[in-house]
Amino acid sequence: MTEGRRERKKRETRQRISDLATGLFLERGFEAVTIAEIAEVADVSVNTVYNYFPTKEDLFLDRSKGIVDRLSRWVRGRDAGESAAEAVLRELRAEVEAVSPRVGLMAGYSRFMAVVHESPALRARLWAVGQEVLENLDATLREEVGARPEEPLPSLIAGQINWVHQTVMAAISREMMAGRDPGEVSREVLVLIDEMESLLGEKVLNYAVRGAR
Repeated sequence: MTEGRRERKKRETRQRISDLATGLFLERGFEAVTIAEIAEVADVSVNTVYNYFPTKEDLFLDRSKGIVDRLSRWVRGRDAGESAAEAVLRELRAEVEAVSPRVGLMAGYSRFMAVVHESPALRARLWAVGQEVLENLDATLREEVGARPEEPLPSLIAGQINWVHQTVMAAISREMMAGRDPGEVSREVLVLIDEMESLLGEKVLNYAVRGAR
């Protein structure tokens, strides 16, 4: 569908507010910046900011929606004969090998994470995002295998797969905050992924194989 003029202007306004707010947060820290200041810099009303972003945390973590359903998307898109865990490992390796900004392998990520670590509100929101990732993956696995609501195995498998993802993201964050080169971190994290895969049991690695009976 072709984007209408009204929709385009709304999208551009939202993006401008997000970009300007991010610049202020990175420069001065999350707690020091107010919604009123963001509105003034973006030349919009405070109500307009809230119309697009219900909370200040939503402004800083504007792209978190892509993270919340990331593992579920990877599982749903798995290849024929591929399990849920194998799909996540494959996609995660591809992102890391490509030195992708989507997993934090980029210049400037260290400042982003420093702002997060300095703010209790942002740390709490990131924890909540992590819980959403796990809950979405659990629901997706149950849907994919037709599990009953009381069956514990999908939750156990989701926890193991999520552990891999969280460990990789934490390792990247730690190394990038230490000022490391993204390419070097990428190579080290690929080894880490191999080590984690070797720790996963057969039940995890063979769960929810697409096309299996």
